Amino acid sequence: MSWRFTRGRRGGARQRGAVAGVLVVALGVGLLSGSGTAVASPSDGRAPVKGPVVTRAGVDPALVAGRGARVGFVEQEAEGAVTDGVVIGPGRAAYTLPSEASGRSAVKLTPEQYVEFTLPRAANAITVRYSIPDAPGGGGITAPLDVTVNGKDRRTMTLTSQYAWLYNQYPFSNDPGADLLHPDWWITECACVPAATTPAPVIAKPFRPSHFYDEQRLRLGRTYRAGDTVRLTVPAGSRADWTVVDLLDSEVVGAPHVRIVAANVLLFGADPTGRRDSADAFDRAIAYAKRKKLTVYLPPGTYQVNRHILVDDVTIEGAGNWHTVVKGRQVTLDEPAPDGSVHTGVGFYGKDAADGGSRNVHLSGFAIEGDVRERIDTDQVNGVGGAMSHSTITGLHIRHTKVGLWFDGPMSNVRISGNIVVDQIADALNFHTGVTDSVVSDTFVRNTGDDGLAMWSEKTANARNTFTRNTVQSPVLANGIAIYGGTDTTVSGNLVADPVREGSALHAGSRFGAEPFTGALRFTGNTTLRAGTYELNWNIGLGAIWLYALDKDIDADVRVTGDHYLDSTYNAIMLVSDYAVKDLYAIDGVRFKDVRIDGTGTSAVSARVKGSASFENVDARNVGAVGVNNCGSFNFTPAGSEFALTDLGGNDGGRGTESWLAPWLLPNTITCDDRPPVVAPPAPAPW
Repeated sequence: MSWRFTRGRRGGARQRGAVAGVLVVALGVGLLSGSGTAVASPSDGRAPVKGPVVTRAGVDPALVAGRGARVGFVEQEAEGAVTDGVVIGPGRAAYTLPSEASGRSAVKLTPEQYVEFTLPRAANAITVRYSIPDAPGGGGITAPLDVTVNGKDRRTMTLTSQYAWLYNQYPFSNDPGADLLHPDWWITECACVPAATTPAPVIAKPFRPSHFYDEQRLRLGRTYRAGDTVRLTVPAGSRADWTVVDLLDSEVVGAPHVRIVAANVLLFGADPTGRRDSADAFDRAIAYAKRKKLTVYLPPGTYQVNRHILVDDVTIEGAGNWHTVVKGRQVTLDEPAPDGSVHTGVGFYGKDAADGGSRNVHLSGFAIEGDVRERIDTDQVNGVGGAMSHSTITGLHIRHTKVGLWFDGPMSNVRISGNIVVDQIADALNFHTGVTDSVVSDTFVRNTGDDGLAMWSEKTANARNTFTRNTVQSPVLANGIAIYGGTDTTVSGNLVADPVREGSALHAGSRFGAEPFTGALRFTGNTTLRAGTYELNWNIGLGAIWLYALDKDIDADVRVTGDHYLDSTYNAIMLVSDYAVKDLYAIDGVRFKDVRIDGTGTSAVSARVKGSASFENVDARNVGAVGVNNCGSFNFTPAGSEFALTDLGGNDGGRGTESWLAPWLLPNTITCDDRPPVVAPPAPAPW
């Protein structure tokens, strides 16, 4: 258990080599592991009739009611639709296509095969989440996907894998044939440090493929009714040997928002066809708007912008994120910028905090589409960045940037709501360094390459911030929501599903050089689904929520109230320290109350640290192993574990007739099974 991450300044985790000597069982890396079944057609050749199956994060919406982002679209999983393709999964092993799919299953099509969805309500636009193969040498391919409604009105989407398929060790590579980026790091696959091993191990290529999926939006040209059918078909002759469809989102896109009295960017030379660069026109419109105290308006169109747009004391409105798109190429700089960036690209940036930051910035109603295909932590190629105090960001759709919104404080009072952030190389959003009194709400996140939503108190503490009513799905690496230090933080009403590796759904970590946790830390009324991932370097399973003391104690007022942990792959709750510092740091006084645990592959609680926690009205069912896996700090003293549990009453259920928090476990019975067998729980059901 002796590995750690350190972070580069611009976000994302940089893994350092783990100490050798830990017993590890290697993971398989087959791309399509898991069972596959075709949905058969009737004997007369007609497609089977199946009504619309609406889900949220791959489950019945009733199971997650009142939690997560309130969005305008309806989600349907491909594995619940009609198809003559093959269902892949379910499967949760990292580096496989099922593991990164919503709900851990999808449908694989070959040319001339289809998947067909029945619209649950009226729609004139769809979003398709998919995967197609990489080019043999990396860099991606394009391939068509035909879309018909009720068997007619055919349109063709051009899918791409140019923004997918990463390989190798952090910070990853686009080259499937690359040798190990860090042969001096300990790796699971050989349980060794390759550069220090004789004979040298043979490492299969491509090594650790990941980040398989992308998504694309399509306007259907008219509004169709509930009950109409949308069929996605891979045409004959497709360049893609296979196409995996994960899900379909459908919605009604309203008319464009129009603002008549405004600094309209068209009047300043912007090109809505996207053929010419409009960055200078945006600058002119912003300067005029500030002088005249007007809003900058971006009418419908696609605007090419290949650099940062500096924003301060300005309001910029689009016609709606389906109507107004600000899209740019990644541009290589002639020489590195002072902040270390070697590229630039489209992004709306406040001034640096060192220069006083920006104030009164209001961005709404447009899409930002970047061109980021590799992870370079020093690059400022984020959709929104810099420092923005007393500002709002609403109704944006951000994809293919490095981080959707990365804020370098100090800054205060930013309100971020109603946004969609997908297909990022790193985080969706990060409050980094001294962000205070700020809120992120009703924001939908899917397919990030690092933490979905994060607060990182590096050098200067964040304070009094809230993440509430957000949805985070399928973070490929790290956590859905992560809090690294800070004061008086609230994480409430969120829905987090399907983390893939080296992290989990909800996380509080004393790590990455963060300032300590102080004041109150509240996790309240959140739901996690299919969380509790396999930690590659430790060779153990994490909790759906996990607290990690690496750099310092966690001894703030930490309370977890009203959370629901559903279908956890390993533990529901985990408290852990790194083995190298196990006798230095503790997690003390955490309080769990009114929590529901429905299904764990192993324990309800796993303690691998010294300290204490109390439990009140924590109900569990379908627990796969002993209710409390208590290793403490691994000294196995005659007095028992170094971690103590207090039963405050009402803690019911567990495995069979045994209570998960039985009296014999209290206060600190050693029950340490370092790697217990995993028992797959049944699907979650109404409580």
